[in-house]
Amino acid sequence: MIQDPKKIRNIAIIAHVDHGKTTLVDHLIKQAGTFRDNEHVEERLMDSMDLERERGITIAAKNASFMYKDIKVNIVDTPGHSDFGGEVERILNMVDGCILLCDASEGPLPQTRFVLKKALEGGKKVIVCINKIDRSDARIQEVHNELFDLFIDLDATEEQCDFHTVYAIAREGMATLDPAVNTGSLEVLYDAIVNLVPPPTIEENAPLQVMVSNISYNDYVGRLAIGRMRAGTIKVGDEVLCVQANAQKKVKVSALFQYKVNSQVPAQEVGAGDMVVIAGMEDFTIGDTITSVVDPRPLPRIRVEEPTVGMVFSVNNGPFAGLDGKNVTSRKIIDRLDRELLYNVAIRVEKTDSTDAFKVVGRGELQLGVLIEQMRRENFELLVSKPTVVFKEENGKKMEPMEIAVIDIEDAYVGAVTEKLGKRKGVMTNMVQKGSGRTRLEFRIPSRGLIGYRSEFLTDTRGTGLLNTQFDGWDDYRGEIEHRLNGAMISDRKGTATSYAIWNLQERGVMMVEHGDEVYEGMIVGEHAKENDLEVNITREKKLSNVRASGSDEAIRLVPVKKFTLERAMEWIKESELIEVTPKHIRLRLRELDPHKRAKAAKE
Repeated sequence: MIQDPKKIRNIAIIAHVDHGKTTLVDHLIKQAGTFRDNEHVEERLMDSMDLERERGITIAAKNASFMYKDIKVNIVDTPGHSDFGGEVERILNMVDGCILLCDASEGPLPQTRFVLKKALEGGKKVIVCINKIDRSDARIQEVHNELFDLFIDLDATEEQCDFHTVYAIAREGMATLDPAVNTGSLEVLYDAIVNLVPPPTIEENAPLQVMVSNISYNDYVGRLAIGRMRAGTIKVGDEVLCVQANAQKKVKVSALFQYKVNSQVPAQEVGAGDMVVIAGMEDFTIGDTITSVVDPRPLPRIRVEEPTVGMVFSVNNGPFAGLDGKNVTSRKIIDRLDRELLYNVAIRVEKTDSTDAFKVVGRGELQLGVLIEQMRRENFELLVSKPTVVFKEENGKKMEPMEIAVIDIEDAYVGAVTEKLGKRKGVMTNMVQKGSGRTRLEFRIPSRGLIGYRSEFLTDTRGTGLLNTQFDGWDDYRGEIEHRLNGAMISDRKGTATSYAIWNLQERGVMMVEHGDEVYEGMIVGEHAKENDLEVNITREKKLSNVRASGSDEAIRLVPVKKFTLERAMEWIKESELIEVTPKHIRLRLRELDPHKRAKAAKE
């Protein structure tokens, strides 16, 4: 049965990372009476990937739907981290309105600005929801004023500036129009969605038009195109035309699905204004238009901002290659990257001089880190280089990407943070006292200056600082930036690390391997306390003699080692070093393992 377009609402939930989008969507679906009273329901329904549940962030946009009274609400949960901005840009194409969620203490942050700008540019109806009003440090009225200033700053129209505000505690499933009143339900938010978000505008008697905004996969029917029906109707068995970037193909619709809660259910026919999932072609890509064969009317393709950070993925050629993972060849790696391109419009893959290495360019370190982590879980082994920014030429000038960094820190750390960012070519553009002993700083800084800074920032602020960044266009090249000052401790042979060798070396720096770890020549086993690299024998054992004095056996006390996560490793390494990623290990190594070749290259 085709849903009446007047009784459809298509909305997106947009916000900065960690402001409570996924939790709010959970309660919207539950309170709409979607589940039986005794039905077991997962927490954070929309976080379908293991990585999303572990990190507590949304990485890929998800669709869901629920019925409120007789209105069908299609809802999209979008990522809040700026590295996944490509998802937000195309998802806003599918909706008529959005709920802008904002933390009652943190206020609008860089990604709030980014997603709001995109929503206002697209002329979407924005409902503002100030969440977490139960926080002890909530600044409800101030945050409301900051949001109003942000709307004006983004050139919103008079009508857009007159936004409707709802206050919420998403964790408890409560929304209210007055922060002093706890309503105990989300009734006021449902009413705002139904009354304020316009139903989809439909052109009467127009031919079929669907913009493919997302891609999915089904084991039974193959590749699925997810999009919004702009016009017309579509039935199972119809012959339609898929207009791609540089080709057109006729497709027979083999299956149709619609969203019920967060799962896809089969449908025979779908009408204009609704969300649809179409099967029938193996190479649907994001941005394609599915339209009528008789009267084709393609829609303009989706454009996203250019990627700015690149890394080289290459085949693992180390001594331990193939011991952990099954997917180790260049063919398997490039096939996996090609698959990623089909889903992810914000990533590019470029060929390099070597047939075993591929340059992957994305929005930021986190986006590339998530891709590597996913590959690692799929049994891939590979080497990855240090993230580097993409430069471009304009009128004979070298240009580089810039970022706006917004930092919330305790007053005591302002000096240390300002000094560090100054060395990384950052320029302070704003400084606001937030009360309760905290200050907000804003810097404009080259993207290069932020690579490797996050962990240093957390150390400088004793883990209490918040650092948020947002791409801010291109500007003139700012000159060289100093990065890691310490050298590396490098194993000079293959073998097993011993506690005796580690005990002797730990006063020279910070160790990264434990007793019993397998090492090889050219592998980095620690961070040297000085600037130079140091070759060490970490497999050395204590010589046993048959003459023992009473004081000759000393107790070996080992300092806890510094185990690297993938993100930490990406920040730490230099140009001449690589990360070896396998399903079980993350090792650091030199690009050139042979010491004689390294010495020869250094002389040249």
